[in-house]
Amino acid sequence: MSRINDQHSASRALPPLAQDRFDVGDTADSLDRLVAAAAAGDDLFRIHAPGRGADTWITNNPADIKRVLVTNHRNYTKGIGLDRIKILLGNGIMTSEGDLWRRQRRMIQPCFHRRATEQFGAMIEGCIAAQIPVWETHAASGTSLDVTAQMSELTLSVILRAIFGTDLEWFNERLGASPFAMVAEESARDLQFAYRFRQLTRQVAELIEIRRQRGTEQFDFLDMLIGARDKGSGEPMPERVLIDEVMTLIVAGHETTASALNWTWYLLAHNASADARLAAEVASIPADGVLSFADAEALTYTQAVIKEALRLYPPGWVLTRRTLEADVLSGFEVPAGTDVMFSPYLIQRHPRYWQDPERFDPDRFLGAAAAERDPWTYIPFAAGPRHCVGENFSMYEMTVHLARMARRWRMEYLFEGPLEIEAAINLRTRGSLHMRLIPRH
Repeated sequence: MSRINDQHSASRALPPLAQDRFDVGDTADSLDRLVAAAAAGDDLFRIHAPGRGADTWITNNPADIKRVLVTNHRNYTKGIGLDRIKILLGNGIMTSEGDLWRRQRRMIQPCFHRRATEQFGAMIEGCIAAQIPVWETHAASGTSLDVTAQMSELTLSVILRAIFGTDLEWFNERLGASPFAMVAEESARDLQFAYRFRQLTRQVAELIEIRRQRGTEQFDFLDMLIGARDKGSGEPMPERVLIDEVMTLIVAGHETTASALNWTWYLLAHNASADARLAAEVASIPADGVLSFADAEALTYTQAVIKEALRLYPPGWVLTRRTLEADVLSGFEVPAGTDVMFSPYLIQRHPRYWQDPERFDPDRFLGAAAAERDPWTYIPFAAGPRHCVGENFSMYEMTVHLARMARRWRMEYLFEGPLEIEAAINLRTRGSLHMRLIPRH
């Protein structure tokens, strides 16, 4: 107890308890109820979860978020919802803890450095180019384009080729079709989907053995993971863990990026001035070739558009942790074993930190506005030791996509009325977005 009091001089009182009682993340309307509870209470409050018979502590305070993610991160483990994700992904970097997680993180991190990411540039350009004829057909006929399906297909194609390289065709030849198509074609992430998805581990294990027998090197994530060695022991990843990391990359590398691009196009279709500024910027670069990582970063307004879309609609809309020992947040003593949540959706729309927070305004991420912002009010990729390892790859992929497609077309949203949001594992539109493509010239 002295350690806690030395830190903050904590109060023994409890933070306010919301009138609503629900298990955050387990109900279809969790996001709406969480927003309502936050609007009615303080920046730290509790929601009673009947399913667990315990309170969930919700913090909407940047200082608390920093403490949980960075300053005192060793006192926090992954929180509720982890078991369901483990059924789908196994014990990869997204779900593992402790020494295993630290070991895996060190081994995987180099795969996503800038120089490694840039080497996927030609492949990403190729996947984007493959969709251009489809878009041209829709534009010429005036028929609507299912943008949600297109983003899902693109990002799945990119991550699969990044992982398996030329061996992606091996799956098609062996099984007659891509066994991973289910990831884009099926939106549910229930136990039935998890069972079918885990069945694919057998084919992944078979390909890993073929790679080892082949003995030749090729540039893709699978080869990098097979070749990774622990700096301390010099040992490779255990076979089961290696397979789980591959399965994690497939899901994580597809769904969050697809969702972010889907929201980005939706917001551009509703903001003509931002769309025009984006089009002018991407028109300044060569239409062909491979966009380098540095060239993508130089598209500052394009990246600001993506960041603003991620602010308003972060795919990972809630993050969960659990205290190992007692801690102090916002002056309240948090007992050991307490589930603590914070929501990028909430903090990134907090009126105390964002002027006119519901408005789409990419200029928030340019110049003085970006420099003066509290960094703990913007966490779409999380932060600290567990920040998203694929952030560089995702931002590069999204920037290249917008650079190529927004140069050719603007989009016109075809439906009126409020858009329904689905807050499940990721924050998605409930149903597909249908757009009309309007040529720029």
